[in-house]
Amino acid sequence: MSLRYAMLGLLADRPASGYDLLQRFKVSLANVWFATQSQIYTELAKLADAELIAVSDEGPRGRKEYAITDAGLVELRHWLTETTPKRVIRNETLLRVFFLGAVSHAQAADYLDGIATRSGKGQAELHALKDSVDWDDNDFSRYGRIAMEWGERFYAMNAEWAEWARKQIPED
Repeated sequence: MSLRYAMLGLLADRPASGYDLLQRFKVSLANVWFATQSQIYTELAKLADAELIAVSDEGPRGRKEYAITDAGLVELRHWLTETTPKRVIRNETLLRVFFLGAVSHAQAADYLDGIATRSGKGQAELHALKDSVDWDDNDFSRYGRIAMEWGERFYAMNAEWAEWARKQIPED
């Protein structure tokens, strides 16, 4: 259901085609919410059927640009202010950590080293993305930077935790 709100949020910033939305997902939301091309186009149809968005412009080769409607903005604001985010209770990475006793100490250490490496890579990717974005003084940029800061801190915490956890594993 959050794909619906991610798309409404992007369209609240400015009108976009399905292709434009896919590109914006890749640049601004990829670390928060992943969406494929087919998911985006399917959701666009659902949002239009629900009259939460409407075609605002049509171009060559059937290109349609969508804008959020007043009803869509009401829906987005309701979701933002009157609902509570679902708590994510599944974490496959930590589930595996919980059961590392089933492998050798060396394999457990390698797994934790992998977490640290992936976290460092994630941090580097966010830094590169941050440097590549033309930040404006608008709300989308402001709150995008705040979300990006969360990502940077998340990766930093994971890397630090994995390094600490690695030291807890006895040498074979």
